[in-house]
Amino acid sequence: MNQPAHPQPLTPSIEFDGDLMRRLDRPGPRYTSYPTADRFSGAFGAAHYRDAVAMRNRLGARRALSLYVHLPFCSTVCYYCACNKIITRDPERLATYLDFLLQEIRLHSALFTRARYVEQLHWGGGTPTALSDVQITRLMQGLRQHFQLAPDTLGEYSIEIDPRTVDADRIALLRALGFNRLSLGVQDFDPAVQQAVNRIQSNSVTRAAVDAARNNDFRSVSIDLIYGLPQQTVRSFNQTLNHVIALNPDRIAIYNYAHLPHLFKTQRRIDAAALPTPATKLDILAQCIERLVAAGYVYIGMDHFAKPHDDLAIAQRQGRLHRNFQGYSTHADCDLIGLGVSAIGAIGPSYSQNEKNLDAYYAHLAAGQLPIQRGIALTMDDLLRRTVIHSLMCQAELSMSAVEQAYPITFAEYFATEMQALEALEREDLITLEPDWINVTLKGRLLIRNIAMVFDRHLQQPTSLRYSKTI
Repeated sequence: MNQPAHPQPLTPSIEFDGDLMRRLDRPGPRYTSYPTADRFSGAFGAAHYRDAVAMRNRLGARRALSLYVHLPFCSTVCYYCACNKIITRDPERLATYLDFLLQEIRLHSALFTRARYVEQLHWGGGTPTALSDVQITRLMQGLRQHFQLAPDTLGEYSIEIDPRTVDADRIALLRALGFNRLSLGVQDFDPAVQQAVNRIQSNSVTRAAVDAARNNDFRSVSIDLIYGLPQQTVRSFNQTLNHVIALNPDRIAIYNYAHLPHLFKTQRRIDAAALPTPATKLDILAQCIERLVAAGYVYIGMDHFAKPHDDLAIAQRQGRLHRNFQGYSTHADCDLIGLGVSAIGAIGPSYSQNEKNLDAYYAHLAAGQLPIQRGIALTMDDLLRRTVIHSLMCQAELSMSAVEQAYPITFAEYFATEMQALEALEREDLITLEPDWINVTLKGRLLIRNIAMVFDRHLQQPTSLRYSKTI
């Protein structure tokens, strides 16, 4: 954590071309999975999940596990939020949820051998720190009782926190329980923006949480921002960046706000007339890139920046970067168990998602059943295309011969249609094509979703989901 405040980036990692992005900006998936979650089906249920686990236990008995725990509760509503959340101040609702969550943990753990230790854990929400200290402790103890967690030096154990819900003692407790990474929600420091989205959070509160994390030897601190919120301007967001850079986090995520009030009721409280114009949003993004690169951050991909010493940046340089439902990750070989309402898991060539409705989630567990609502078993074509998409999104390059060694195809023949589309992207300077390589240019990295979409066969089929724009 004691790194220079403004180290120079190792190499240029991104190039901003506003005209190009304005022309090519269009809706598209974020590819935290392929196929994307809107392709999951109710035909895939708990029995299929059990079969997938049994197969993985036979073929990869010592393969490590990743646990995602969804804690949906918040005491107040942030108007921009599109997460699966429940607004409540009733401690009994949290206690009931925790009882059922521990039951789900027991059901999952019975399926896995103890040799399959956990090397990655993430608590997301909602607001995980909406739980009391006693509840947080009970949940972590339950996880340790039923799963074998790798030592602190080998495991990545992260939790999302709302700085308004913690103090130095709570941060110390989280570290003592085994968490070694913190992700802090900030979004914007400007008071007018905070008022417009109903999230009032001072710079001093955020700084206190960051300082406490450093004092307790957390290995990494990440800050989340959002651009495109009401009342934001280039000038106001520049001040937010001043505060964030001064905090010197190891990672920064800058998400594009997608205003979809027809899908998310809380967004109806946002004054659409106060949203920045598309041109202003693009100017804010350009400013973010310029300032963060100058401050020594490396562009990882999509919305993420990291210091060169951070595990994400190191994994990218070494070709080990991975992408899953939590975003970019350093643990590519883990099977992911999703715990909690709406949580998504990935076991071998399959994805599964829990019930999104809390009552339905409880009903399954009360009956002793896994609360899986839907999922998908991947075909060979899905696996192949997932490999291609993840390589482009994580490494910004793809070796066609490496794909041919892993799958029984001739790349240029199998992807003949896609290669024609790639030639058009090459003319736009998003990629360069070589006899064996597809290389994403520095300009193309900001439009990586457009490039990935070329290989998405499922986009040819109708879906009810409306995607956010690629920029």
